[in-house]
Amino acid sequence: MAGGEDGRVKGTGASWAEELLDHLRPTGRDVRRVVAWLADSVDGTAALQDADGVLIAGTRVPLDEDLVAEIVAGRIASAAWEGEGRHQRLVRVERPHSATAGVLAVSRPAPFDRRAADTLTHTAQVVELLLRARETTAAGLRLAQATADLRLAILQLLMVEDIVSARRVAAGLWPGLLDTDSACVYVLEGTVEERDRLAEECVAATAEQALVVRCPAVDRHVIVVAPDETAARELRSLVEGRPDTFIGGSSRQTLARTATAYGQAVSALAVAHFRPDNAAVYAERTHPERLMDPALLHGWTADLLRPLDVLAHHTHGELLATTRLGLEFTAVSAAKVLGVSRNTVRARMERVEGLLGTDFSDLTVRALVHLALNTQAGMEQAPGRERSGPVPLADVLSGPALRTWALDLLGRLDPDARDLRRTLRTWIAVGGNSERAAQTLGVHAQTVREHVRSAEPVLERQLLAAGSDLYEVVLAHLATGELEPPRLTAEKTCHSDSPVHR
Repeated sequence: MAGGEDGRVKGTGASWAEELLDHLRPTGRDVRRVVAWLADSVDGTAALQDADGVLIAGTRVPLDEDLVAEIVAGRIASAAWEGEGRHQRLVRVERPHSATAGVLAVSRPAPFDRRAADTLTHTAQVVELLLRARETTAAGLRLAQATADLRLAILQLLMVEDIVSARRVAAGLWPGLLDTDSACVYVLEGTVEERDRLAEECVAATAEQALVVRCPAVDRHVIVVAPDETAARELRSLVEGRPDTFIGGSSRQTLARTATAYGQAVSALAVAHFRPDNAAVYAERTHPERLMDPALLHGWTADLLRPLDVLAHHTHGELLATTRLGLEFTAVSAAKVLGVSRNTVRARMERVEGLLGTDFSDLTVRALVHLALNTQAGMEQAPGRERSGPVPLADVLSGPALRTWALDLLGRLDPDARDLRRTLRTWIAVGGNSERAAQTLGVHAQTVREHVRSAEPVLERQLLAAGSDLYEVVLAHLATGELEPPRLTAEKTCHSDSPVHR
């Protein structure tokens, strides 16, 4: 691309200055492309290197070390050198946030004319602008990442009920954000590619008055802890007209129950997939614990979890918060949400399992411990009706309202000729293992999975992923007597002829 003295580039009708300015357009801001263009424009070789001689862009050019040192030190701004049939020009390039400068050098066989010299000088100025812009962009990305990490840290503190520390961390950047005793948790789901933009839209929609976190466990999810009740309307608007975007919300919970609220939001999100507006709230659905006698439920919960009272306060909260999440999700997902290793999650759950004398591989055990932990988290301080002794599980599950709900829920499966109800009951009884259920039923494991998956939209509950939805269905089977209740610590002190032991 040789050019004349007037600066015109042959064959294009454009001057070198016009071409150079094109590299400042948003789509062309690339230092490497600019240096390559410079070499082509002056019919030579160009290189950009830092003070240590590390090549940043272009092709390596042998340079006089003394000249480079003078330029880097700031004693001269530019230099020229010729020899061995080569002509070189070196120009100082300021680097942002660096005590030392870089060097832009051009080497070519012909002497430098006015056009070539001007092209090099002005290109050096453009390179400085691009380096400054790149550093600004990088600084912005580092700030955004630091902010995201801080939001995640606050969420993880809330998850383990360390409210004081969460407020202390939040106070520096978001004053007043957690100056509340309660909040709702929302989980929005979009595509992986659009997750970052969805998170930014959540921040804008809530006017930065909510804690917005990119979920560390599920790369399609954005978690929002919203103290302000008006956030629900703004967040719901983000899914309107977006067929691949969904939102699930919890009922209002104390900050200490953030982990519980998160589980509720995920449960509601599963329902949102079956709703025409792609949105659901946990409180919009009847849940079995609300149909149980509160005094009986609280008494049974206290009996079951009493062995955990021996734990120190901090350890108690940590183990219970971890177990709640571990029962709601996989150990890997719970670990990512809490910011610990999956081995730590498993160790904590095994300790709780040992203290309670239970086996978490049993789905009925998991469902009942999940019920107890969430009941304990929501129990008010005011004493309930006094009980003279231990509360049998059979008494908790024997209420007519609960039984009616359970029969209605499971009855939705009856019209299907494939007997989804039998498959689901068998699958639960063997711990959610499709292969074992298939052996019992005499069918293929894939058939079992298809039946369970077919039951999900009918029940409006996610079953193949362990969590609140599955545990509600397990409780329904226990309430109707279609599954035998497990032997729990609380029941060991009850009379041996209790129906729960039959």
